[in-house]
Amino acid sequence: MTSQAFPTCPLSVEAITLERGGIPLIRDLSISAAPGEAIVLLGRNGVGKTTFLRALAGVLLPSSGEIRYAEERADRAAAQACAFLAHDNALKPDETPRQSLQFWSALAGGTQSVGDALDALGLRPLADRPSRNLSQGQKRRAAIARLLVQDKPVWLLDEPAAPLDADGRQRLSRLVEAHRGRGGIVIAATHQDLEWPGARVEELVR
Repeated sequence: MTSQAFPTCPLSVEAITLERGGIPLIRDLSISAAPGEAIVLLGRNGVGKTTFLRALAGVLLPSSGEIRYAEERADRAAAQACAFLAHDNALKPDETPRQSLQFWSALAGGTQSVGDALDALGLRPLADRPSRNLSQGQKRRAAIARLLVQDKPVWLLDEPAAPLDADGRQRLSRLVEAHRGRGGIVIAATHQDLEWPGARVEELVR
């Protein structure tokens, strides 16, 4: 994968309130992330971690406050700035990891190597196996590989390591470190200690 630095894309969250079904989940939250930073969001179930990631991804508007990437509002900038790894791996049963990565690479302009992404997650031997025949951990690796071919400066990760074994968690940690080294930003919501060196931990409470 390329080691070229990303364009500067700081994240600024200013006094946002987020609601679900008319019920406030997050009130008056402010947070920022500079290029090269990783933030690990902790909090109990239902506190709003996934809702917050969706707001960062520009698919949910705050009821008050603002989210900006490099001075542009998230709902306008996130499509170009962010790659979102949701809890669901978004793989079709008959789709192979190679096919998935080829699709996402083409969508992003084809600047990143599908083969390199497969190798980074240890998926080369499974590249042409339908996802219905993959374990949950293997599917998660394929979904993480999608981040590499999308080549966006901001990674938004929802429980990224939940089904991964020790090798998978180590690979993820190395990829996060490399992404940060290019000036990328990583925001991860999780219930487990990701053990990412230098990551900032923020706890969401209600």
